[in-house]
Amino acid sequence: MVQTLIIGASGGIGHALVQVAQARGEEVTPLSRSQDGVDITDQTSLAEHLDGLGPFERVIVATGALEIGGAAPEKSIKAVQANEMMDQFRLNAVGPALVLARAHQLLPRKGRSVFAVLSARVGSIGDNRIGGWISYRSAKAAVNQIVRTAAIELARTHKEAICVALHPGTVATPFTAKYLGRHPAVPASEAAQNLTRVMDGLTPAETGQFFDWAGKPVPW
Repeated sequence: MVQTLIIGASGGIGHALVQVAQARGEEVTPLSRSQDGVDITDQTSLAEHLDGLGPFERVIVATGALEIGGAAPEKSIKAVQANEMMDQFRLNAVGPALVLARAHQLLPRKGRSVFAVLSARVGSIGDNRIGGWISYRSAKAAVNQIVRTAAIELARTHKEAICVALHPGTVATPFTAKYLGRHPAVPASEAAQNLTRVMDGLTPAETGQFFDWAGKPVPW
């Protein structure tokens, strides 16, 4: 039976990923801040909840936020505030990095495994055409680099491990409700199915890359 760890399991996409994994017969360990008290930005909290767990054939970090403490994404560089930017980096980049620091113990040494971090297309530097959302964009660009670096290091000991950043697409959740506008969005259940399909199709040769919900590479 496939063992799956989903961190951020109470969020819209995270909860949907739990449901998809369970429907596939996987044994799922769901963790979240609201239900389990896991603070992804705190090393002590992660040690309390992750030490002794695993190995898992699949680990998904589905945490993140576009708004933190009521601070909306900036419309221009002129609106950047230091504390709000640091909040974004703490949750969207430092948190996943602290989980990735445990990837060596969470994943099996032998056999195929996947460690996926949910990122966002707006974190792509090459795809940025309109500006804005400075702090969120930058934090997601940072987590992409973190995933890339972790994948290189992980491959030295876990030859069949796949470590990737994934863009789930525009998903209709409370996370995005205020920002959808006219953009088409898919239900969280559909996004979870798409992401699962992408993870199923990845090979170790693709570790360290950034893919969208359809399995297409996203430029850095």
